[in-house]
Amino acid sequence: MNTESKFFIGIGLVTLVVIVAGVFFLGRKSTSSQPVINEQKVLGTSIRNFQGNPNAPVKIVEFADFQCPACAVAHPIVKSIIEKNQDKIYFVYRHYPLSSHRNAKLAAQAAEAAGGQGKFWQMYDMIFENQKEWSDTSNAKEIFETYAQKLDLDTNKFKDDFNKVKDPIDQDYADGNQVGVTSTPTFFINGQKHAGVIDASQFQTLIDQASTSK
Repeated sequence: MNTESKFFIGIGLVTLVVIVAGVFFLGRKSTSSQPVINEQKVLGTSIRNFQGNPNAPVKIVEFADFQCPACAVAHPIVKSIIEKNQDKIYFVYRHYPLSSHRNAKLAAQAAEAAGGQGKFWQMYDMIFENQKEWSDTSNAKEIFETYAQKLDLDTNKFKDDFNKVKDPIDQDYADGNQVGVTSTPTFFINGQKHAGVIDASQFQTLIDQASTSK
């Protein structure tokens, strides 16, 4: 192999390393943290859908869209994190239905209507776990009514409440805009913003760091 060939191979290897490093950096950037936002602004004035102890050292707020594929990916990770850290975290779910997802707000209404009968989290699970069934349909509301039946809800009350729960959803969305949410899912961990899906190990690390910094 002559010197010129070795030179070009060397340049190629350096270029490959730079490209791989760039891809890694961009991947990390999707969950990069931002300056800390005032906790009360992130939590909002009317907290409805939460799990855990409000006095826990780590407060996690998720702004999400039920029709968002990335939010569906994040869903089992979030469930696992909550189960493993019940003594450490206070988790609050807030709605941020994107206008590009035609059934996202309807899904949020279904979850809130179920919440009126004490089954927000059961409907939350069912909606995310069956996202492909309703996301691109023209009869999403009817599908959500079948979910209400499966959850043994009073379906007449569910239908009645369905159109009465828009205001808190709109308030979540407005609050999300105020604290810099532009995509879903977006998490705030003790006020620090992390946009995008966070894998389980990184999520646990962030929780551990937040709990020890209190």
